[in-house]
Amino acid sequence: MLYSEKVMEHFTNPRNVGEIPDADGVGEVGNAKCGDIMKMYLKIDNGIVTDCKFKTFGCGAAIATSSAATEMIKGQPIETVMKLTNKAVIDSLDGLPAQKLHCSVLAEQAVKAALSDYYTKNGIDPAPILGEIGECAHCAQ
Repeated sequence: MLYSEKVMEHFTNPRNVGEIPDADGVGEVGNAKCGDIMKMYLKIDNGIVTDCKFKTFGCGAAIATSSAATEMIKGQPIETVMKLTNKAVIDSLDGLPAQKLHCSVLAEQAVKAALSDYYTKNGIDPAPILGEIGECAHCAQ
């Protein structure tokens, strides 16, 4: 299995690792059965993601996609963050092996789960905005 230089860089030097104790939104996706669990923390001020951190238990690709996703959303307005796709995460890493594509899905879902939590905490139903946050096909097996 070959990983791009960008995947290796994010795996060996992940960005934004940790927790935000007073996070405005927290999302956790994945499960121990599949082996990948991602937890995403968002700090949001005036509709902008001012800080984000992650904790991921999983393979190198899971860590790399989490790291890349945080870099992509930090400093961005919520409207932009909502549009994050697993394809954008894959593209930012110059690709992933086919058997690791589910890691990028988890990264997208972790971000959207954290946004969902943020909306819920602010009394807004997230479903009409974010849609359903399903389980990745790999984890559902």
